[in-house]
Amino acid sequence: MDRAQLADFLRRSRSRLAPADVGLPDRARRRTPGLRREEVAQLTGMSVDYYTRLEQSRGPHPSAQMLGALARALRLTGDERDHLYHLAGQAPPRASSGSRHVRPGLLLILDRLHDTPAHVTSDIGDVLAQNAMSMALIGDISVSPGLERNMFWRWFTVPDARVRFVADDHDRLGRTHAAQLRSVVAARPDDARAAMLVRRLLAASAEFTELWAAHDVAVRRSDTKTIVHPLVGEIELDCEVMLSPDHGQRLIVFTARPGSVAQQRLELLRVVGLQDLSRPEPEPNQVER
Repeated sequence: MDRAQLADFLRRSRSRLAPADVGLPDRARRRTPGLRREEVAQLTGMSVDYYTRLEQSRGPHPSAQMLGALARALRLTGDERDHLYHLAGQAPPRASSGSRHVRPGLLLILDRLHDTPAHVTSDIGDVLAQNAMSMALIGDISVSPGLERNMFWRWFTVPDARVRFVADDHDRLGRTHAAQLRSVVAARPDDARAAMLVRRLLAASAEFTELWAAHDVAVRRSDTKTIVHPLVGEIELDCEVMLSPDHGQRLIVFTARPGSVAQQRLELLRVVGLQDLSRPEPEPNQVER
């Protein structure tokens, strides 16, 4: 805990607020700008003496609950809130539920990767957005309903989900998925959707049940996968995982090594595009409608 820096941050955060900013009346003339210590204490529910000692670099270690109250009272941004926790020697809280709203910045990056497969997922495996190359590589998953758009659910319960991955990778990828989900559930124990996903997987998949019991934990940040595409064949791709600031969303980008066969096949895939492989060819002399 950095008491001096914590005290300075609290004083400066308090000084930039007016009573009207926090819904308090401003009846008296103030010698200095900002809220009074008494007003911050009132907003947080702590004693004036406790808060005063924090600002004088002699207070005890504030609890996570107290830090949360201070962040709300001082109208801190997400970054400022995290900074407050760090100064107090505590880890900032993670969001209780992963957001399904893709941040504009991630969507902009996704749109710019016109020649590279990429998609955005939540940390529990929901596919939130795909670019055209991702759809061409693994299929259009982002429009699937309910759990059908969840990578983990598809892997363990939908037989066709593994068709585009070489058989030698199936065991490893299964372990990776279970370990990733373990890490999220531990970090967000109150996340109802994550808990529901685990319950459904335990009920539906003996393989997942066995892997879950192993209690492996890992956050995937990079990988190498071999995708089996029905038109262009096997493509060995490096998979880079870029985390959003709160780790709730992941931008996953697939790249081929320059000059490799995989790069040539990826370029061919770009030409092939989003051809509908499931639609049968029309019979001769038959007009397609």
